[in-house]
Amino acid sequence: MKVHLTVALSILCGTAVAQATRPEQGVSTRVALIDRIVAVVNKEVITQHELSERLDRVIQDLARRGTSLPDRQEIERQVLERLVIEKVQLQLARETGLRVDDLELDRTMARVAEGNKLSLTQFRQALERDGIAVDRFREELRNEILINRLRERDVTSKITVSDGEIENLMLERGERKGAGTEYSIAHILVRVPEQATPDQLNARRTRAEEAVKRLREGGDFAQVAAAYSDAPDALQGGAVGWRGQDRLPELFVEALQNLKPGEISNVLRSPAGYHVIKLIEVRGAGAPLMVEQSHVRHILVRTNELVSEDEAKRKLTNLRERIVHGADFAELARLNSDDGSASRGGDLGWVYPGDTVSEFERAFSELKPLEVSQPVKSSFGWHLIQLLERRTADASSERKRIEARRALLERKGDEAYQEWLRQLRDRAYVELRLEER
Repeated sequence: MKVHLTVALSILCGTAVAQATRPEQGVSTRVALIDRIVAVVNKEVITQHELSERLDRVIQDLARRGTSLPDRQEIERQVLERLVIEKVQLQLARETGLRVDDLELDRTMARVAEGNKLSLTQFRQALERDGIAVDRFREELRNEILINRLRERDVTSKITVSDGEIENLMLERGERKGAGTEYSIAHILVRVPEQATPDQLNARRTRAEEAVKRLREGGDFAQVAAAYSDAPDALQGGAVGWRGQDRLPELFVEALQNLKPGEISNVLRSPAGYHVIKLIEVRGAGAPLMVEQSHVRHILVRTNELVSEDEAKRKLTNLRERIVHGADFAELARLNSDDGSASRGGDLGWVYPGDTVSEFERAFSELKPLEVSQPVKSSFGWHLIQLLERRTADASSERKRIEARRALLERKGDEAYQEWLRQLRDRAYVELRLEER
């Protein structure tokens, strides 16, 4: 429930339900509190109802995973912090003009249903059986899309990987002991505020050491992560999954060299805070890589103070009509696209999976050769995309370079996102009222 502070205060002060007989009857007034504020985040609030609803779902999810439940107060604090982080991201997304319209949301719902091998009607019924309101699910899905789009725009899109970095990583891979080894790990992060005081640093390190102590006394990692970790995956048990050495911070790689499967690291320090990692499993390098490449071109219209979302979409819809009726895509791209590829007729060449942002890749992956998409929204603006052709090739000869670039992007992206989140949280006005009960 997203309630502005002034509205929430009116709920608390003016809308509480008073049930009473007339004073002359001598019966005392009874007041029932509808809701209460548990956090103020800039100009918005998080209510007890919102916190309780999310907390119940997290507990159900942990139970479904077979994770021993931590103390309810510990997990309540963790869930509240997640809601604060979500709130500041959503506020920034809205303030900077990011939107997810209902049509896009409908398409995403259909893809989620398809991914669960259900029709849309069956998926809605499954949500209702689990006690999840469909409208609530849609709004949370909208928020998730917004946050992903915000991350791509403000973090991922600004990360660059140079040829020199790729060459250095490939050289390092060849020289490093255990090159090609992959690790399945789980992770706890105790985040440290920017410009933290010595007392804050000591308190956060002590918290990380408490987590290590509980783990070494036999505590369940997923339970401890849910109670202690500030990482985005904390409430999923801190599981990171399989990562090659190149996709992990050097700090983690050095620690993993000394661990056996099942063992826990000591507390590790990075600019983001204090880390604890668990090595779950190790495996060797994989098989040769078969890659499907797509040859695509596009027309990009960026939105700004002069060009609204509706205008950009309408312009591309008109251009698509012209292309469908025989106009030359390349010529229209040269005249209309706001992208650097305009001089090449919008041609992006052969792209690999992961080379483009998710909305763009999803759109062209659904096209047939020579088909032109409907206008597609991404963090860069609105696109009109044409798939020219596809090919599947043995990319073994290019595998090292492809993987090095992807690993560098992922490593830099994870680190940049954590730092960006910390700065965003530190800049926000946050007042926690969980103890006022």
